[in-house]
Amino acid sequence: MEKLLEVNGLEVSFQLDKGEVQAVRGVSFSLARGETLAIVGESGSGKSVTALAVMRLLQHPGRIKGGEICYDGIELTRMEEKGMFRIRGAEIAMIFQDPMTSLNPTMKVGEQIIEGLRWHRKMGTAEAKARAAEMLKRVGIAQAERRLEQYPHEFSGGMRQRVMIAMALSLNPKVLIADEPTTALDVTVQAQILELMKTLQEETGTSIILITHDLGVVAETADRVCVMYGGQVVETGTVNECFRQARHPYTWGLLQSMPRLDQPRDRELQPIPGSPPDLYEPPQGCPFADRCPYAMHVCYEEAPPLTRLSDTHQVKCWLEDPEAPPAEMNQPFAW
Repeated sequence: MEKLLEVNGLEVSFQLDKGEVQAVRGVSFSLARGETLAIVGESGSGKSVTALAVMRLLQHPGRIKGGEICYDGIELTRMEEKGMFRIRGAEIAMIFQDPMTSLNPTMKVGEQIIEGLRWHRKMGTAEAKARAAEMLKRVGIAQAERRLEQYPHEFSGGMRQRVMIAMALSLNPKVLIADEPTTALDVTVQAQILELMKTLQEETGTSIILITHDLGVVAETADRVCVMYGGQVVETGTVNECFRQARHPYTWGLLQSMPRLDQPRDRELQPIPGSPPDLYEPPQGCPFADRCPYAMHVCYEEAPPLTRLSDTHQVKCWLEDPEAPPAEMNQPFAW
C-alpha cells in the first residue's frame, strides 16, 4: 500500500523549570492511504503529543527536537507556519479529545464549520452554510439548518463529538487524527461514533490515526496497531499480530488487563504493576524494564534493538534475542 504519512525518529521535549521532559523519543510509524492505524498505550505514553507534533500544534514549552514528518512527500517539521496553515485542516484534520473545550463556546456551531470552508475552500457564505448543513446531516444530526444556529452548550456530549467529526471532514482531508474520540461517551454513542467514522472513511477514502487506550475499539476499527510506552514505540503490527501473536510484555499486560466475556466471573483482572517511567530522566535501557516480570540485566543497561518478526510485525524487546530465555503471555487473548 502507498504510504501517505511517514514519521521517522520523532523527538519531542518540554523544557520546564524542573528540567527537560523527553515526551517522545525516536517514534517512527507510517500510514497508508485508506488505512486505519491505532496508537495505543497508557496515559502519558506520548500518544497525544505525537499527534500534536504531526499537526504542528505543540505549544511552548513543547518543541520538536528531531526526526522527520513526511506527508505525501512533503517534510513538515521544517515547513513555515504559512505552509502548515494550508495543510492543517484541509489535508490533515484532527478530532480532539474533549469536544467541549475544542469547540469555541462563544461561536455558533455553524460559524465554526463555515470558517474553515471559507478559508481553505474559498466558498461564499451561502455555499459554505449549505456544505455545513450537509455535513451535520451526514453525521446524523437532525434539523441541521436549525442546529447550525445553536451554540456548543446546546448539544449533548455525543452530538458535540459528531459536530467535531463534521468539522474535521467538511474539507475532505486525506488524514484524520482522532484522539480518544469516544472518551466520556456512553457505550451506545461510542458504537454510533465508531460506525460513523468507518462509514465516512469508506465514502471518502480518508486515512485515520486512532489514538485510544480501548483495545476493544482497536479490534473493531483498526487495520494496524502501534503500541507506545514511555515515549517510544515498543511494538507494531496488524491487529491480528498484536492481539494474537503479541511479543512485547507491555502489549501482553495491556491485553490481560482487559475484561473478557470468555473468562470466569470470579477471575480478577490483571493490572500492570508499577508506574510509567519518569521522562525527566528516561531509563537508558528498556523503558518497561522496571515493570516487566521477564526483565534481565541487559534490559536495564541497553535499549533493545528493533526486531522484525514479519513484513508488518516489529518489536523492541530483549526477549527476541537468541540467547534470551523463552517467555510467552500467560493466557492467549481471544477476540
